[in-house]
Amino acid sequence: MHKHLAVAAAAVTLLGAVAAPAAAATPLSVQQQADRLTRQDGLAGAVVSVRERDGRTATWTSGTAERGTGRPMVGGDGRFRAASVTKPVIAATVMRLVAAGKVSLDEQAEHYLPGSLGGARVTVRQLLQHTSGLPEYFDLVDWTKPASPAEHLALALTRPLGKPGAQWSYSNTNYLVIGMIIEKVTGKDFRRVSEQGVLKGLPGTYWPKPGELGIRGRHAHTYGLNPAAPEDGETDTTRLPAHAFGAGGGLVSTPDDLNRFWQSIPERTLRTMLAGAVPASDPRGSRYGLGVYTYPLSCGRVWMHDGGLPGTRVLSGRTREGRAATVYTTGTPKSDRHLFATLDAALC
Repeated sequence: MHKHLAVAAAAVTLLGAVAAPAAAATPLSVQQQADRLTRQDGLAGAVVSVRERDGRTATWTSGTAERGTGRPMVGGDGRFRAASVTKPVIAATVMRLVAAGKVSLDEQAEHYLPGSLGGARVTVRQLLQHTSGLPEYFDLVDWTKPASPAEHLALALTRPLGKPGAQWSYSNTNYLVIGMIIEKVTGKDFRRVSEQGVLKGLPGTYWPKPGELGIRGRHAHTYGLNPAAPEDGETDTTRLPAHAFGAGGGLVSTPDDLNRFWQSIPERTLRTMLAGAVPASDPRGSRYGLGVYTYPLSCGRVWMHDGGLPGTRVLSGRTREGRAATVYTTGTPKSDRHLFATLDAALC
């Protein structure tokens, strides 16, 4: 039994993106796409939730909420761990602080957190864009023991740093530091700041408390490999220490709430977040701005983010015209091709 929740080989899939080819146009309906995820790909459950610009919604489900029970899969109001779809929430929170004059995107992170990065000249913009060169911390954490963000950051800094601004490299450490900056400039935990801002009015969304392992309210069970014991094969991974995942992936939400979140961000803010977006390798064909990807679907580039935890995979975003969609599965597909095709059917 390994001590760590994440091993190095699994670190990227826990809270980051997984490479996938661009989704091609397909004649399958949204329901057929969802059914393919459960019946062909073997995932326990799948949800697709769409919200039109005028507020009209539609939801498709497939599979079961809990294996062996026959319970139908939960719908658009079912709660799940949003994993790295937490990152656009945090980025949008920072943009509100930028508008209020409390944070500057081109200021050095150590201006707000003196000495925290050992003198590395990393800007807030580079943190949000994953171009800081900061190494990953997630696979170094002993999740059985409480630790502060500063202690997690210290783990990351035991690894070599890359050159700031040199290239895109996905690292949950970037958003660990962003959460620390939000707390420093506001005097409040980043969770509280987001609740009072970009998450206001989203009834199914919350930040887990310290030590909380379950998911509150109506939710599905998740199934996947537990990185702490991969030799056990697929297991129920519903209970996880989500509070400790922090600003990089600790949020619990619903598909309906995430769609409302995307539509609540002013388009001018989204365009600012995507100005100067850089090529990203995961998913293939994407570009990454400040907490937001652009990704090519059959109807053009959409604004989105993806996320994953053991037993959970999620894609969430919106079109330029304002339609929002979230695809959530209880299980980790071997390939994201069908997952992205489902998002394509929902948004396009």
